[in-house]
Amino acid sequence: MAFTEISCGIYQDEKRLYTLNQSVSASTNREFRTWDPHHSKLAALILKGFMPPITESTVVLYLGAAAGSTASHISDITQNGLMYALEFSPRVMKNLILTCEPRPNMIPIFADANHPEKYSHIVDKVDVIYQDISQRNQAEIALKNVSCFLKDEGCLIFMIKARSINTIAKTRDIFGKEVEKLQEGASVLETVKLPQYRDHLAVIATKL
Repeated sequence: MAFTEISCGIYQDEKRLYTLNQSVSASTNREFRTWDPHHSKLAALILKGFMPPITESTVVLYLGAAAGSTASHISDITQNGLMYALEFSPRVMKNLILTCEPRPNMIPIFADANHPEKYSHIVDKVDVIYQDISQRNQAEIALKNVSCFLKDEGCLIFMIKARSINTIAKTRDIFGKEVEKLQEGASVLETVKLPQYRDHLAVIATKL
């Protein structure tokens, strides 16, 4: 099967995206892992043409890592970098730890993204913050973490989940308010709708 590297560590054939497995268990064999855009908003965003500024040495803070599926693909790319994977659900955290165990560059953190001061002793300054959380104050949380951890030249990739904020209001109104809030402390470069994810909006921003 022929793969084309479309960005650092991200491969594509005619239909799918892949990353090269960097886990310890796969260290002796080349294994390309399918990156499903129906189970990863970042993969869906890449298929829309956005290439994340993530290289083999990038340091990433992932807010809302869940069981670590998307985080593990970022880990594949940042083989010489670092991935801080933060999750707040105790049940899901158990699965995240299992995902991180064979990956030396993944650090699982059990914490609430609302309170970056509680994990500031663990997380250094990062090149990229990727946020995909379900709290109501999503833009506020993004700004707190940008202020604490994002390097001046860093990038925020923020997935707005409209229905986690308001189950009744129109999604475009929710998106507008969240983007407006985000602009209080970040410069919004681009917004992208993801066809695989109804009521979601991807926002690309940098630190003011």
